[in-house]
Amino acid sequence: MIGRVVLPDGSDVPALGQGTWRMGEDARLRAEEARALRLGVDLGMSLIDTAEMYGDGCAEDLIGEALGDRREQLFLVSKVYPHNAGPGRIERACEASLRRLRTDRLDLYLLHWRGSVPLAETVEGMEALVAAGKIRRWGVSNLDLADMDQLIRAGGQACAANQILYNITERGPEFELIPELERLGIPVMAYSPVGQGRLPRSAALAAVAGRHGATPFQIALAWAMRDPGVIAIPKASDEAHVRDNRRAADIALTPEDLAEIDADFPPPTRRTRLAML
Repeated sequence: MIGRVVLPDGSDVPALGQGTWRMGEDARLRAEEARALRLGVDLGMSLIDTAEMYGDGCAEDLIGEALGDRREQLFLVSKVYPHNAGPGRIERACEASLRRLRTDRLDLYLLHWRGSVPLAETVEGMEALVAAGKIRRWGVSNLDLADMDQLIRAGGQACAANQILYNITERGPEFELIPELERLGIPVMAYSPVGQGRLPRSAALAAVAGRHGATPFQIALAWAMRDPGVIAIPKASDEAHVRDNRRAADIALTPEDLAEIDADFPPPTRRTRLAML
């Protein structure tokens, strides 16, 4: 069973969703990608993450085509370019995303990364979209600790999530950022939770995988979801990969498993710059 993560407004979402970066860009793969998305929803992975940046809207268009008739089952997340996050532009960007997604609202709209638009203006624009019913809630992506502090001081207390690069080889956010997000009650959305499928060789992952009858990739994905405030959004472009990802949600790592993984992938001991893709 897929766990649930509680958002600041009390609603909850599946801890395992579906990412869509680079999807919808190759017409030859479109039907297979659409089948993968639909299967993921059937298996409970109903949180779908995308962005206007992904293929200049190609991923959003694919989602609209594949899942437009299943809107009520979905929790749709999209992201706005930083240069579109100011007055006027954010409304137009949101409307364009809604058209491509074939829906009248987003469940969560994120600032993709911090740009030159003042955070206070982005917050104001996001809140206006909420008031207009175009989005249900808003959040951010790729914001580090200092950025989050500035966001809150700019009136961003309603921030519903921070989507960051977080996986077994990128544990830097554990030192300061994730504890602060936990304090604020803001969930983490972990993108590239298995490092885009490029995990280093690890005796620990192999051993833990053997004990659970799983693959090292499934163990790494289960690890990313081990805390109740983290939502993982791996991409899967075919049905076999979707099923592999779904299996990870059923893996309960033991304290011994986690200690063994820590030995190969140590937690951070100092502040590091937030990595992003």
